Amino acid sequence: MKKRTLGKSGLEVSAIGLGCMGISQSYGAPMPLPDAIALIRGAFDRGITFFDTAEVYGPYKNEEVVGEALQPIRDRVVIATKFGFNIEGGGAMDSSAQRIRAAVEGSLKRLRTDRIDLLYQHRVDPNVPMEDVAGTVKELIAEGKVLHFGLSEAGVKNIRRAHAVLPVTAVQSEYSLWWREPEEQILPVLEELGIGFVPFSPLGKGFLTGTVSKDASFGKDDYRSTVPRFSQDNLAANQALVDAVSRIAGEKKVTPAQLALAWVLSQKPWIVPIPGTTKLHRIEENIGAARVDLSGDDLATIDQALSSIAIAGERYSPQHQARIDR
Repeated sequence: MKKRTLGKSGLEVSAIGLGCMGISQSYGAPMPLPDAIALIRGAFDRGITFFDTAEVYGPYKNEEVVGEALQPIRDRVVIATKFGFNIEGGGAMDSSAQRIRAAVEGSLKRLRTDRIDLLYQHRVDPNVPMEDVAGTVKELIAEGKVLHFGLSEAGVKNIRRAHAVLPVTAVQSEYSLWWREPEEQILPVLEELGIGFVPFSPLGKGFLTGTVSKDASFGKDDYRSTVPRFSQDNLAANQALVDAVSRIAGEKKVTPAQLALAWVLSQKPWIVPIPGTTKLHRIEENIGAARVDLSGDDLATIDQALSSIAIAGERYSPQHQARIDR
Protein backbone atom coordinates (compact mmCIF):
# COMPACT_ATOMS: atom_id res chain seq x y z
CA MET A 1 0.00 0.00 0.00
CA LYS A 2 1.28 3.42 -0.95
CA LYS A 3 1.53 6.05 1.80
CA ARG A 4 0.33 9.65 1.86
CA THR A 5 0.99 12.56 4.20
CA LEU A 6 -1.94 14.60 5.47
CA GLY A 7 -1.07 18.14 4.45
CA LYS A 8 2.05 19.62 6.00
CA SER A 9 1.54 17.82 9.30
CA GLY A 10 3.98 14.98 8.74
CA LEU A 11 1.28 12.44 9.64
CA GLU A 12 1.84 9.57 7.21
CA VAL A 13 -0.95 7.07 6.59
CA SER A 14 -1.91 4.45 4.05
CA ALA A 15 -3.30 6.02 0.86
CA ILE A 16 -6.66 4.44 1.67
CA GLY A 17 -7.94 4.10 5.23
CA LEU A 18 -10.79 2.17 6.78
CA GLY A 19 -13.91 3.89 8.06
CA CYS A 20 -15.02 1.65 10.91
CA MET A 21 -18.46 3.09 11.71
CA GLY A 22 -20.43 0.51 9.73
CA ILE A 23 -18.94 -2.30 11.78
CA SER A 24 -21.09 -1.19 14.71
CA GLN A 25 -24.00 0.84 13.32
CA SER A 26 -25.86 2.48 10.44
CA TYR A 27 -25.75 -0.33 7.86
CA GLY A 28 -27.70 -3.13 9.47
CA ALA A 29 -26.90 -5.26 12.50
CA PRO A 30 -23.49 -4.78 14.15
CA MET A 31 -20.85 -7.31 13.20
CA PRO A 32 -20.12 -10.05 15.76
CA LEU A 33 -17.02 -9.08 17.71
CA PRO A 34 -14.74 -11.89 16.43
CA ASP A 35 -15.68 -11.06 12.83
CA ALA A 36 -15.11 -7.34 13.38
CA ILE A 37 -11.68 -7.92 14.88
CA ALA A 38 -10.75 -10.25 12.03
CA LEU A 39 -11.87 -7.64 9.50
CA ILE A 40 -9.80 -4.84 11.02
CA ARG A 41 -6.72 -7.01 11.40
CA GLY A 42 -7.22 -8.31 7.88
CA ALA A 43 -7.23 -4.72 6.64
CA PHE A 44 -3.93 -4.09 8.41
CA ASP A 45 -2.41 -7.28 6.99
CA ARG A 46 -3.25 -5.96 3.53
CA GLY A 47 -1.60 -2.59 4.05
CA ILE A 48 -4.16 -0.30 5.67
CA THR A 49 -2.68 1.67 8.57
CA PHE A 50 -5.32 4.40 9.02
CA PHE A 51 -8.45 3.56 11.03
CA ASP A 52 -11.33 5.96 11.69
CA THR A 53 -13.81 5.72 14.56
CA ALA A 54 -15.71 7.98 17.00
CA GLU A 55 -17.11 7.79 20.50
CA VAL A 56 -20.63 8.31 19.17
CA TYR A 57 -20.46 5.23 16.92
CA GLY A 58 -22.42 2.64 18.78
CA PRO A 59 -22.17 4.74 20.90
CA TYR A 60 -18.83 3.69 22.38
CA LYS A 61 -18.94 0.16 20.92
CA ASN A 62 -16.98 0.97 17.80
CA GLU A 63 -14.03 2.38 19.72
CA GLU A 64 -14.00 -0.75 21.88
CA VAL A 65 -13.85 -2.97 18.80
CA VAL A 66 -11.16 -0.87 17.14
CA GLY A 67 -9.15 -0.76 20.35
CA GLU A 68 -9.21 -4.51 20.85
CA ALA A 69 -8.41 -5.22 17.21
CA LEU A 70 -5.47 -2.83 17.00
CA GLN A 71 -3.95 -3.28 20.46
CA PRO A 72 -1.36 -5.87 19.29
CA ILE A 73 -0.20 -3.57 16.47
CA ARG A 74 -0.84 -0.20 18.09
CA ASP A 75 2.53 1.32 17.25
CA ARG A 76 2.15 0.46 13.57
CA VAL A 77 -1.19 2.16 12.91
CA VAL A 78 -2.81 5.60 13.03
CA ILE A 79 -6.10 5.86 14.92
CA ALA A 80 -8.50 8.74 14.40
CA THR A 81 -11.49 9.35 16.67
CA LYS A 82 -13.89 12.18 17.37
CA PHE A 83 -15.59 14.20 20.11
CA GLY A 84 -18.45 16.64 19.96
CA PHE A 85 -21.65 15.19 21.38
CA ASN A 86 -23.08 14.91 24.88
CA ILE A 87 -24.02 11.27 24.47
CA GLU A 88 -25.27 10.71 28.01
CA GLY A 89 -27.21 13.97 27.91
CA GLY A 90 -29.33 13.21 24.89
CA GLY A 91 -26.85 13.56 22.05
CA ALA A 92 -26.78 17.33 21.61
CA MET A 93 -23.61 18.89 20.25
CA ASP A 94 -21.19 19.77 23.03
CA SER A 95 -17.59 20.84 22.50
CA SER A 96 -17.07 22.46 25.88
CA ALA A 97 -13.63 21.96 27.39
CA GLN A 98 -15.07 19.65 30.04
CA ARG A 99 -16.81 17.48 27.45
CA ILE A 100 -13.73 17.31 25.20
CA ARG A 101 -11.56 16.18 28.10
CA ALA A 102 -14.11 13.61 29.24
CA ALA A 103 -14.44 12.30 25.69
CA VAL A 104 -10.68 11.94 25.30
CA GLU A 105 -10.29 10.06 28.58
CA GLY A 106 -13.06 7.69 27.55
CA SER A 107 -11.64 7.20 24.08
CA LEU A 108 -8.16 6.45 25.42
CA LYS A 109 -9.56 3.68 27.60
CA ARG A 110 -11.75 2.15 24.94
CA LEU A 111 -9.00 2.33 22.33
CA ARG A 112 -6.52 0.76 24.75
CA THR A 113 -3.92 3.40 24.04
CA ASP A 114 -2.05 6.25 25.68
CA ARG A 115 -2.53 8.71 22.81
CA ILE A 116 -4.95 9.54 20.02
CA ASP A 117 -3.13 10.07 16.75
CA LEU A 118 -5.80 12.29 15.17
CA LEU A 119 -8.63 13.84 17.17
CA TYR A 120 -11.49 15.42 15.24
CA GLN A 121 -14.23 17.73 16.39
CA HIS A 122 -17.12 15.67 14.98
CA ARG A 123 -19.34 18.65 14.22
CA VAL A 124 -18.81 22.37 14.78
CA ASP A 125 -20.59 23.45 17.96
CA PRO A 126 -22.21 26.87 17.41
CA ASN A 127 -22.27 27.44 21.17
CA VAL A 128 -18.52 27.11 21.71
CA PRO A 129 -16.05 29.45 19.96
CA MET A 130 -13.70 27.53 17.68
CA GLU A 131 -10.77 29.24 19.38
CA ASP A 132 -11.79 27.60 22.67
CA VAL A 133 -12.12 24.17 21.05
CA ALA A 134 -8.71 24.43 19.41
CA GLY A 135 -7.24 25.75 22.64
CA THR A 136 -8.47 22.73 24.60
CA VAL A 137 -7.07 20.30 22.03
CA LYS A 138 -3.80 22.25 22.08
CA GLU A 139 -3.59 21.59 25.82
CA LEU A 140 -4.26 17.87 25.24
CA ILE A 141 -1.48 17.79 22.67
CA ALA A 142 0.88 19.43 25.17
CA GLU A 143 -0.09 16.69 27.64
CA GLY A 144 0.74 13.98 25.11
CA LYS A 145 -2.80 12.57 24.99
CA VAL A 146 -3.43 13.77 21.44
CA LEU A 147 -0.98 14.10 18.54
CA HIS A 148 -2.95 15.84 15.79
CA PHE A 149 -6.10 17.97 15.50
CA GLY A 150 -8.84 17.61 12.90
CA LEU A 151 -12.28 18.96 12.01
CA SER A 152 -15.25 17.15 10.47
CA GLU A 153 -17.81 18.87 8.21
CA ALA A 154 -16.39 22.29 9.11
CA GLY A 155 -16.85 25.37 6.95
CA VAL A 156 -14.12 27.67 5.67
CA LYS A 157 -14.48 30.28 8.40
CA ASN A 158 -14.10 27.80 11.24
CA ILE A 159 -11.24 25.98 9.53
CA ARG A 160 -9.34 29.25 9.43
CA ARG A 161 -10.24 30.12 13.02
CA ALA A 162 -9.08 26.75 14.30
CA HIS A 163 -5.88 26.73 12.26
CA ALA A 164 -4.92 30.16 13.63
CA VAL A 165 -4.84 28.68 17.14
CA LEU A 166 -3.57 25.17 16.41
CA PRO A 167 -2.44 23.73 13.08
CA VAL A 168 -5.21 21.55 11.70
CA THR A 169 -3.86 18.28 10.32
CA ALA A 170 -6.96 17.12 8.47
CA VAL A 171 -10.54 18.01 7.61
CA GLN A 172 -12.99 15.16 7.14
CA SER A 173 -16.08 15.62 4.98
CA GLU A 174 -18.10 13.72 2.44
CA TYR A 175 -16.59 13.75 -1.05
CA SER A 176 -17.16 11.50 -4.05
CA LEU A 177 -18.21 11.47 -7.67
CA TRP A 178 -21.75 12.24 -6.56
CA TRP A 179 -20.92 14.86 -3.92
CA ARG A 180 -18.32 17.33 -5.16
CA GLU A 181 -19.26 20.42 -3.17
CA PRO A 182 -15.89 20.50 -1.28
CA GLU A 183 -14.21 21.49 -4.54
CA GLU A 184 -15.89 24.89 -4.42
CA GLN A 185 -14.43 26.29 -1.19
CA ILE A 186 -12.99 23.62 1.10
CA LEU A 187 -10.24 22.12 -1.07
CA PRO A 188 -8.72 25.48 -2.08
CA VAL A 189 -8.50 26.55 1.57
CA LEU A 190 -6.98 23.23 2.63
CA GLU A 191 -4.35 23.54 -0.09
CA GLU A 192 -3.60 27.10 0.96
CA LEU A 193 -3.16 26.18 4.62
CA GLY A 194 -1.43 22.82 4.10
CA ILE A 195 -4.23 20.72 5.61
CA GLY A 196 -5.02 17.15 4.56
CA PHE A 197 -8.45 16.01 3.43
CA VAL A 198 -10.10 12.76 4.53
CA PRO A 199 -13.24 12.03 2.49
CA PHE A 200 -15.84 9.78 4.07
CA SER A 201 -18.43 8.00 1.92
CA PRO A 202 -16.10 8.14 -1.12
CA LEU A 203 -18.23 5.37 -2.62
CA GLY A 204 -21.47 7.26 -2.06
CA LYS A 205 -22.60 5.02 0.81
CA GLY A 206 -22.32 2.06 -1.52
CA PHE A 207 -24.14 3.59 -4.48
CA LEU A 208 -21.05 4.07 -6.65
CA THR A 209 -20.12 0.39 -6.38
CA GLY A 210 -22.98 -0.46 -8.71
CA THR A 211 -24.43 -2.92 -6.21
CA VAL A 212 -27.41 -0.77 -5.15
CA SER A 213 -30.30 -1.28 -7.56
CA LYS A 214 -32.78 1.44 -8.45
CA ASP A 215 -35.44 -0.64 -6.69
CA ALA A 216 -33.46 -1.04 -3.46
CA SER A 217 -35.16 -0.51 -0.11
CA PHE A 218 -33.49 -0.14 3.26
CA GLY A 219 -34.54 -1.33 6.70
CA LYS A 220 -34.90 0.87 9.77
CA ASP A 221 -31.44 -0.21 10.95
CA ASP A 222 -29.90 1.10 7.73
CA TYR A 223 -29.06 4.80 7.84
CA ARG A 224 -29.75 5.15 4.12
CA SER A 225 -33.48 4.77 4.81
CA THR A 226 -33.37 8.38 6.11
CA VAL A 227 -31.28 9.80 3.26
CA PRO A 228 -33.32 11.55 0.56
CA ARG A 229 -30.79 10.59 -2.10
CA PHE A 230 -31.65 6.92 -1.46
CA SER A 231 -35.40 7.18 -1.90
CA GLN A 232 -36.61 4.92 -4.71
CA ASP A 233 -37.49 7.85 -6.96
CA ASN A 234 -34.07 9.40 -6.49
CA LEU A 235 -32.24 6.09 -6.85
CA ALA A 236 -33.92 5.63 -10.21
CA ALA A 237 -33.02 9.16 -11.25
CA ASN A 238 -29.42 8.73 -10.12
CA GLN A 239 -28.93 5.44 -11.93
CA ALA A 240 -27.52 7.35 -14.90
CA LEU A 241 -24.52 8.32 -12.78
CA VAL A 242 -23.62 4.81 -11.72
CA ASP A 243 -24.23 3.55 -15.25
CA ALA A 244 -21.67 6.05 -16.54
CA VAL A 245 -19.18 5.14 -13.83
CA SER A 246 -19.65 1.44 -14.55
CA ARG A 247 -19.14 1.97 -18.28
CA ILE A 248 -15.88 3.87 -17.82
CA ALA A 249 -14.70 1.35 -15.23
CA GLY A 250 -15.31 -1.45 -17.70
CA GLU A 251 -13.23 0.35 -20.30
CA LYS A 252 -10.40 0.67 -17.74
CA LYS A 253 -10.84 -2.99 -16.69
CA VAL A 254 -11.44 -2.04 -13.06
CA THR A 255 -14.52 -2.19 -10.86
CA PRO A 256 -16.80 0.84 -10.40
CA ALA A 257 -15.65 1.11 -6.78
CA GLN A 258 -12.01 1.14 -7.84
CA LEU A 259 -12.67 3.83 -10.42
CA ALA A 260 -14.56 5.97 -7.89
CA LEU A 261 -11.78 5.68 -5.30
CA ALA A 262 -9.02 6.22 -7.86
CA TRP A 263 -10.81 9.39 -8.95
CA VAL A 264 -10.82 10.70 -5.37
CA LEU A 265 -7.14 9.82 -4.94
CA SER A 266 -6.24 11.57 -8.18
CA GLN A 267 -7.64 14.94 -7.10
CA LYS A 268 -4.82 15.85 -4.68
CA PRO A 269 -1.84 13.96 -3.18
CA TRP A 270 -2.94 14.94 0.32
CA ILE A 271 -6.39 13.34 0.05
CA VAL A 272 -6.92 10.03 1.90
CA PRO A 273 -10.37 8.43 1.50
CA ILE A 274 -11.76 6.15 4.22
CA PRO A 275 -14.32 3.81 2.62
CA GLY A 276 -16.14 1.59 5.07
CA THR A 277 -17.16 -2.03 4.66
CA THR A 278 -17.87 -5.17 6.65
CA LYS A 279 -16.45 -7.51 4.01
CA LEU A 280 -12.80 -8.40 3.57
CA HIS A 281 -13.12 -8.91 -0.17
CA ARG A 282 -14.39 -5.34 -0.46
CA ILE A 283 -11.34 -4.11 1.45
CA GLU A 284 -9.15 -5.96 -1.05
CA GLU A 285 -11.11 -4.42 -3.92
CA ASN A 286 -10.78 -0.93 -2.43
CA ILE A 287 -7.04 -1.33 -1.88
CA GLY A 288 -6.73 -2.15 -5.56
CA ALA A 289 -7.87 1.40 -6.33
CA ALA A 290 -4.51 2.72 -5.10
CA ARG A 291 -2.89 0.93 -8.03
CA VAL A 292 -5.23 2.41 -10.64
CA ASP A 293 -3.58 5.19 -12.63
CA LEU A 294 -5.98 7.74 -14.08
CA SER A 295 -4.43 9.94 -16.75
CA GLY A 296 -5.45 13.49 -17.48
CA ASP A 297 -7.47 12.15 -20.40
CA ASP A 298 -9.19 9.63 -18.12
CA LEU A 299 -10.17 12.36 -15.68
CA ALA A 300 -11.45 14.53 -18.53
CA THR A 301 -13.51 11.62 -19.83
CA ILE A 302 -15.05 11.10 -16.39
CA ASP A 303 -15.83 14.80 -15.98
CA GLN A 304 -17.38 15.00 -19.43
CA ALA A 305 -19.48 11.89 -18.90
CA LEU A 306 -20.84 13.06 -15.58
CA SER A 307 -21.20 16.79 -16.26
CA SER A 308 -24.65 16.50 -17.82
CA ILE A 309 -26.04 14.19 -15.12
CA ALA A 310 -28.05 15.96 -12.45
CA ILE A 311 -27.98 14.34 -9.00
CA ALA A 312 -31.40 13.94 -7.36
CA GLY A 313 -31.93 14.24 -3.61
CA GLU A 314 -30.09 15.77 -0.66
CA ARG A 315 -27.25 13.85 0.96
CA TYR A 316 -28.66 14.30 4.49
CA SER A 317 -32.04 14.39 6.16
CA PRO A 318 -33.05 17.87 7.41
CA GLN A 319 -32.07 16.86 10.96
CA HIS A 320 -28.54 15.96 9.96
CA GLN A 321 -28.25 18.81 7.48
CA ALA A 322 -28.81 21.27 10.33
CA ARG A 323 -25.54 20.13 11.93
CA ILE A 324 -23.37 21.01 8.93
CA ASP A 325 -21.19 24.08 9.35
CA ARG A 326 -21.18 26.67 6.62
